[in-house]
Amino acid sequence: MSIDSRTPRAVDRPTCACPHPDGADRPTAAEARNAYGTLVRQAMGTPPGDAAGAGPLPDGVARWLIERRLLSEDRAAVRSVERALRELVAAQQQRLRSAASSLEAGMRAIDDVVGLLPSTRVAGVHTAEVEFFRDRELFRKRLHEFDALGREEVIVMRMSLPDAKVLDASLVNDLHMLDQGVRWRMVVSPAATRAPYARRYLDTLVARGARLRVATAVPAHFASFDHAVTVLSLGAAPRFEDGDAIVHSPLLALCFQQVFEYGWAAGRPYATDQAGDRSDEEFTAQEREIVNLMALGAKDESIARRLGCSDRTLRRLMTHLMQKLGAASRFEAGARAARLGLLTHDG
Repeated sequence: MSIDSRTPRAVDRPTCACPHPDGADRPTAAEARNAYGTLVRQAMGTPPGDAAGAGPLPDGVARWLIERRLLSEDRAAVRSVERALRELVAAQQQRLRSAASSLEAGMRAIDDVVGLLPSTRVAGVHTAEVEFFRDRELFRKRLHEFDALGREEVIVMRMSLPDAKVLDASLVNDLHMLDQGVRWRMVVSPAATRAPYARRYLDTLVARGARLRVATAVPAHFASFDHAVTVLSLGAAPRFEDGDAIVHSPLLALCFQQVFEYGWAAGRPYATDQAGDRSDEEFTAQEREIVNLMALGAKDESIARRLGCSDRTLRRLMTHLMQKLGAASRFEAGARAARLGLLTHDG
């Protein structure tokens, strides 16, 4: 057995400190030191001075020395303390460098993700992240990502409602939030309740626990989620051609909530049969004349001559009147008009 004091070119991983197969305790440090001293004297050609040291190394002692780089893996060479120390230090340095590299990569990843977060404070001034959309279809896809946003309360103010297809798609997410126990309050204009498909949408929300009111003056078109994120439609109603915006700001959400609470206080409870709750004061003299002529069985041509308008204008007026009455046919329009006291039969 020889003493190897060369500086290692490669650093081996230390072997695992394993217990003896028979379950005995590992050798003590004193036993290992004595064994190492015996190996060194044997390598130098010096009598061991201990008869017990002349025999083969016990497995436990050999493993202890190999783990500390004092003995080669094949047990053929005993290593100097200096070399063993260099190997142990080099192995620890390598592990530290690897850990530092991994930690640095992790910190860079954290910095990159944090850099994507919006800055809400700049020099003590409140700032807000705003997403603008001109493509309404892209805007609706973005809204789907907010399905889990409303967890406590959603407040909605609507000047008008979109078409039936959009409402049907929205209803799925709206009902999901209601089923999750989200408080839902909504203020709508009278015009938003006139179309049959709009009433079906509103009636379904009310049936699932939403609270709705109808206000004569609805100054804005928005929805606010959990007093934190507000979704706005920009431009003039009902088309809002300037696009849409999503505002991430609790402070601005509070401002919109104040507008909502004003409309909520001024509104009247929504009834599932809005036609029966609508006053005849909402119908113009021309509309009352049309509905009376319809009830008398007058043809469209006769009604147009009576009003002094074209057939095309009459069709537009009648379509608008049917929507206000919430009627799908002339018969239904007559029945609702009679219930509202619009029929005078003086034509």
